[in-house]
Amino acid sequence: MRVLLIAILAALSAVAATNKDLTQEQVDEIIRKFAAKEAEFAVARENYTYRQTAKVHELDESGSVRGRYEIVSDIIFSNDGKRTERIVHAPVTTLKNIGLTPEDEQDLRSVQPFVLTTKDVDKYHVRYLGHEVLDEIPCYSFAVKPKKMEPGQRYFQGIVWVDDRDLQIVKSYGRGVGIIKKGYDNQFPKFETYREQIDGKYWFPTYTIANDTLHFENLSQRIRLTVRYEDYKQFKSDIRITFGDPVSEGASGEEKPKEPKKP
Repeated sequence: MRVLLIAILAALSAVAATNKDLTQEQVDEIIRKFAAKEAEFAVARENYTYRQTAKVHELDESGSVRGRYEIVSDIIFSNDGKRTERIVHAPVTTLKNIGLTPEDEQDLRSVQPFVLTTKDVDKYHVRYLGHEVLDEIPCYSFAVKPKKMEPGQRYFQGIVWVDDRDLQIVKSYGRGVGIIKKGYDNQFPKFETYREQIDGKYWFPTYTIANDTLHFENLSQRIRLTVRYEDYKQFKSDIRITFGDPVSEGASGEEKPKEPKKP
């Protein structure tokens, strides 16, 4: 017991040693700098293609899968430089108790791979929590909460960890929030999103996981969500990039894929 107590005290001392007491002025400067870095990253990511695989599993009382939803899509560019999403795999859903809403789709696109840029940082309360080592990466941690929620908009609420050297988000933990129309019983899971350094400069989201129980008015449903972002490749072009409509037939020499039925 004495050896265990010494080990615990040593661990606590190590954690305390990594915490840095910062003035509010220093905190504000860190937030300003990492928001600028995130804005730089957001622009850079718009020049990358990648594959996104999203899976939702409905679990029974024993934890076994009893319903599935899956969609695999490639984020690509058409010949005229428009960024678009091409569905490559979307089997028929077997979910029984839940279905994905437009808010869920917004979360998949922008909330779970959360980026806090200079343009958006004023929309959030950002509170410094401390300095810690996360997976051997020294990080600043911040609590993030929207100041005001506009109808039709989705926001992130939770904690982000920012690499103290690169000043980019390396992990986020929280959930998507926003104003929901009256009469709609929508529930959203807590999730964790991890980033990895892909090109030696920017930290890209590579994996999101949620393992949560959604408590609706008439039932509680345990779910597991995973999203993988893979095969990042830089798109080389001088064409101005905009987010447009899906690639049409003839634009790339391929037939336009049929849109899957939404659950």
